[in-house]
Amino acid sequence: MRGRASGTALLTALLVALAGPAGAQEPGPRRAPDVIYVPTPPEVVEAMLRLADVTPADVVYDLGSGDGRIPIAAAQVFGATGVGVELDPALIADAIANAARAGVSDRVTFLNQDLFDTDLGPATVITLYLLREMNLKLMPRLKALKKGTRIVAHSFGMGTEWSPDRIEQVSGKSIFLFIVK
Repeated sequence: MRGRASGTALLTALLVALAGPAGAQEPGPRRAPDVIYVPTPPEVVEAMLRLADVTPADVVYDLGSGDGRIPIAAAQVFGATGVGVELDPALIADAIANAARAGVSDRVTFLNQDLFDTDLGPATVITLYLLREMNLKLMPRLKALKKGTRIVAHSFGMGTEWSPDRIEQVSGKSIFLFIVK
């Protein structure tokens, strides 16, 4: 029975990712991604989620989620709900397959959307590995999220406009924690 339920959840997730959310308007022409996909190393993924103090009560949004490794780890290791936001449909398909292999399809969703248009309101934690320019463009939306929302950025901070609450080094990589005040 579990295999059939997981297969149904995977098929549902795939259809949602390909068709978009129910009731959504037809998407316009897809734009090219702002950055190339560079996978976050596993030790950095775990450190990012640990720095954000992720718990099972959290909803973790990963902006530019690639193969889904951060939302999947949030669900698998920390018991959280994960949401990946990704422009590239091929990466969405990989992420859905990876979530199925990890056994977390029931707790992870992947949205084939532009991260600049996605509703971030449900997030309690946001992770990102984007260029500083993109972080700066997102910053007003991030600062407007509910008080206490944690944002963890890999490699690039928010410039001088928003000082991080903490910075950690992991395997030669910087990770920045920002808490919405």
